[in-house]
Amino acid sequence: MTTGRFYVTTSIPYVNGAPHLGHALELVQADVLARHRRRRGRPVRFLTGTDDNALKNVAAARAAGVPVRQFVDANAARFVALRGPLALSVDDVIRTSADPRHAPGVRRLWERCAARGDFYRRRYTGLYCAGCEQFYAPDELAGGHCPEHGVAPEEVSEENWFFRLSRYQDQLERILESGAVRVEPATKRAEVLAFVRAGLHDLSVSRPADRAGGWGIPVPGDPSQVVYVWWDAVANYVTALGYGSAADDDFAGWWAGSADRVHVVGKGIVRFHAVYWLAQLLSAGLPLPTAILVHDYLTVGGAKIAKSTGVTADPAGLARRYGTDALRWWFVREVPRTGDTDFTEQRLVARHDLELANGLGNLVQRTLTLVHRLHDGVVGAPDPESELVAAAEALPDAVDRAVGGFDLRAATAALVAVVDLANRTIEADRPWERDRRGRPDAGVVLAGLVHACRVIAAELEPFLPGGAARLRAQLAEGERVGRPEPAFHRLDRPKL
Repeated sequence: MTTGRFYVTTSIPYVNGAPHLGHALELVQADVLARHRRRRGRPVRFLTGTDDNALKNVAAARAAGVPVRQFVDANAARFVALRGPLALSVDDVIRTSADPRHAPGVRRLWERCAARGDFYRRRYTGLYCAGCEQFYAPDELAGGHCPEHGVAPEEVSEENWFFRLSRYQDQLERILESGAVRVEPATKRAEVLAFVRAGLHDLSVSRPADRAGGWGIPVPGDPSQVVYVWWDAVANYVTALGYGSAADDDFAGWWAGSADRVHVVGKGIVRFHAVYWLAQLLSAGLPLPTAILVHDYLTVGGAKIAKSTGVTADPAGLARRYGTDALRWWFVREVPRTGDTDFTEQRLVARHDLELANGLGNLVQRTLTLVHRLHDGVVGAPDPESELVAAAEALPDAVDRAVGGFDLRAATAALVAVVDLANRTIEADRPWERDRRGRPDAGVVLAGLVHACRVIAAELEPFLPGGAARLRAQLAEGERVGRPEPAFHRLDRPKL
């Protein structure tokens, strides 16, 4: 596995509504990557934040009859507060309307691109989707509707600043083809390449300040315009590191100096990250990200979870109801590398009870109970030739390969496979029976089980930090183990 610094970010959500389960999925995925790399000894910085400057935030505040600043601050606080219920190891949070690091960095990026001659101003009439905050060409629509939100875009005519995106078409195609910027999974890379090869058009990167009600970052040298929210938002990945300020040591160390610069994003915004953001960085002469890891959507009853559709699920409420472990486990066990995933509380409970309460938790409790009953809590050396010990020793490499491929379900499947093997070992070797003729020594069997449980608990930590800590406290280290306690209680589905 690569060494050196690892900088991982989530996309930053609009704060025109409350956070939903899709936001929580991305936060947990990025957190798993951060925790896994830290566990392997790498310096890690994990950034998240909120996109405060969107026009849709302004529209939502007006509809609610609340001042924009008050509305944005209140909703942004709800996103930031997910750190606790989701057990996130976030190092930094940036809010684009309130953080003093952000606007100077956006201005600096704009000025760098302007110095390259990559901006020009012109009047434009186009089809604008307020939900996406972007213009669409007619051939990009599905039956005249936005492919993301399913609504007919509004025809808008205005004068904006444009970025010469077309200038970077050949360069972007080479970067994506070569894997210089890795887009995972491969299907998403193919989609981005198809979009680039179809021909890139220059991009509107400002909006009239009057339409925004003065909300947003003024275009340098032109206060009649504010910077387009997506041009503004993606810049957070470098402005949070001090880019554009005198104190930019973090930028030098964590962007220019990182071995891995990784963005975790949803499939609906791949174009903004794998095309527009890359072109922005190329224009400004800055290093590119190394990887863009893309997840598909969560659904409820087959409908996409989104603020705009009203189909939602409250992650903080689910964590309170079922526990952080259950929610995180559903994300990493149920959500595949590709394809949308339908959420139900029944599936969350079933997955938790089957694999955590009945599987891993029961395994550790049975093992420790037997060690105390048969050997007074003392465990000897395991047999390195046993199937279980060999499987446990191979587990870290299996987890590394899967996490490296952004396949968290495969990584946790490797954990579950060793748990299942350990439970089968108990049933096959029955260390509590006195007649051991033809069977391995009970002490050696128990030592192998304890060793496997300790490896599992260690490898579980990036996925379930709370549950892993409880297991490791019981399993202890060395020759003596702790007293068994239920680490994962079965969930009885509460009445709603």
